[in-house]
Amino acid sequence: MSRRRSECIDSTLLGRDDGAIRCPRTLRLGLAFPPRADPVKTIETILRDNGYGSPEELRDEFPLPGGRLICRPLDPKAPRLAVRGAPEREVLEQALLLGLCTAQLFDAERPVLWTQASLTRGLELFDPAGFYA
Repeated sequence: MSRRRSECIDSTLLGRDDGAIRCPRTLRLGLAFPPRADPVKTIETILRDNGYGSPEELRDEFPLPGGRLICRPLDPKAPRLAVRGAPEREVLEQALLLGLCTAQLFDAERPVLWTQASLTRGLELFDPAGFYA
């Protein structure tokens, strides 16, 4: 017990575009809201201002990735799309995609859920097709 040792192992298959096992990154998602802004109310206001009645209506406006994707948290230093000042279509597209994600999985078949947690999450999405092939 006196010879304890610890090592930090930092490795991932995510983001690899080559080799036998491939899980390429397909998307980076992250919205930056103004301080003290309510993310859900902010996005719902943008949605209504653009003539949409519900988040589900956005499915017809933007192409969705086919199949399920693996998600991992975005690096905290990575840039995010600023909600204030960005084109509203880009904001709505990212909000749609974030609403189709959990912390670990993107699934286009699930309902669009906008919560404070889902809209403030920063994610990188990876295609696992090369891993399971």
